[in-house]
Amino acid sequence: MTTAEKISQELEKVLTGDAWYGPPVYETIDKISFDIAYERPANGAHTIAEIVLHMLGWTLEVAERMSGSKAGLPSAGDWPDPGAPDEERWKTIIDDLKLANVRLIGLIQNVPEQKWGELTNDDRNEPGLGSGVNYEQLINGLIQHHVYHAGQIGILNRMLGGVV
Repeated sequence: MTTAEKISQELEKVLTGDAWYGPPVYETIDKISFDIAYERPANGAHTIAEIVLHMLGWTLEVAERMSGSKAGLPSAGDWPDPGAPDEERWKTIIDDLKLANVRLIGLIQNVPEQKWGELTNDDRNEPGLGSGVNYEQLINGLIQHHVYHAGQIGILNRMLGGVV
């Protein structure tokens, strides 16, 4: 199995498959009603809508890095404002996350084997910021990012009284 096949399978598993840790990302997100998605938890924690937009932004940024673009923050910012509660907007945010991951998986599947060990286009050397890493580490980092935030979303959904 090539690195591209292995990594794209891992990403698909956490998004839609039989993930070892629990429900996959989309199963978790698809259960969230728009009113719960926009409800602000206690102590100023991020809303679910903010978290999903954050995940979308970083998925798009990683896709740009996979295409050779210089590393940076997501073009819409690290924590974009989802705006006022809006059911159609919530559906669009979810659809956009799914489409961004489909695009990313397509990019992953076309990466030549020798490129996976190369460093991404980044002048910084700060691994905690997702920089100074090779292409394989970049995608593995995004997979971890998706899992982390899916766990947050699941907990917030329960705390806010959403459907479990």
